[in-house]
Amino acid sequence: MSHPSTSVGEHALVVAERIASADDVVSLVLRHPHGASLPQWRPGAHLDLLLDGGLVRHYSLCGDPGDRSTWRIAVLRVPDGRGGSARVHRDLRVGTPVRVRGPRNGFPLRPAESYLFVAGGIGITPLLPMIAAAEAAGSRWRLLYGGRSRSSMAFLGELAAYGDAVTVRPRDEHGPLDLDGFLRDPDPGTLVYCCGPEPLLAAVEERGRAWPPETLWVERFRTPWQQEAAATAGAFEVVLSRSGHTLHVPPGRSVLETVREAGVSVFSSCAEGICGTCETEVLSGEPDHRDSVLSAEERAAGETMMICVSRARGPRLVLDL
Repeated sequence: MSHPSTSVGEHALVVAERIASADDVVSLVLRHPHGASLPQWRPGAHLDLLLDGGLVRHYSLCGDPGDRSTWRIAVLRVPDGRGGSARVHRDLRVGTPVRVRGPRNGFPLRPAESYLFVAGGIGITPLLPMIAAAEAAGSRWRLLYGGRSRSSMAFLGELAAYGDAVTVRPRDEHGPLDLDGFLRDPDPGTLVYCCGPEPLLAAVEERGRAWPPETLWVERFRTPWQQEAAATAGAFEVVLSRSGHTLHVPPGRSVLETVREAGVSVFSSCAEGICGTCETEVLSGEPDHRDSVLSAEERAAGETMMICVSRARGPRLVLDL
């Protein structure tokens, strides 16, 4: 099953505003250099930011989906990261041209009577437009928002307008988030959306094991290390249906790397199984899913896979490439 996607083309934009939203968090407002309307998007969508040197990083859209004149993203500077966030903070100033790809949505907001939102740090970004949409639809909702300190937590001013529906819990003031008290067992008709660092997602997922299927939806910044390690194991063959070529995928090499080495052009972004850009149709064979995008039902169907991290459960896969 393909994921919702308004537009996956590339766009040449310019930085219209640059705002310090929290400690080490900068918000960038992007617009078309000639004021043209931008493609529509829905809450949960992200952009691929195409940086110099071939770096591609994806960031959640956190502005107003009804505003076709600008897109807003927020970027946390990660000192021990891979260099993308540092480059954004250093180089992207007002007036700087930027290239983006998208929007693409692998974390859509499903209709529901009520919602529980849980955000950790910069994980608030995809939830901001979701909260606005839930409010506009008249759905019941609550947000639990944690971070290191108030100064490190972006968009507190915007969230203050929602009053008691928002619970802000900086760790230096309140300690760890009270997930048990906030989540308990969601009422029927309630969906839980969570985004943040891996320990938070793992803790929420552990509490959600007994909930009805598709109650909990999460978005990850990175693939869990267990998935990364497992994704390197086992050799198998990949048949490219469009050319008929058969490729050997060795241990330690991804399908994405292997097909690119064979000269096949494939879109990708995160290379960690979290953005959905490299989703590829599976024509035959059983994928060994290692992504954080597909639902349990989509994994069981085996119709598509994220070729940057997922592998094969058998000796061969046939892909629509």
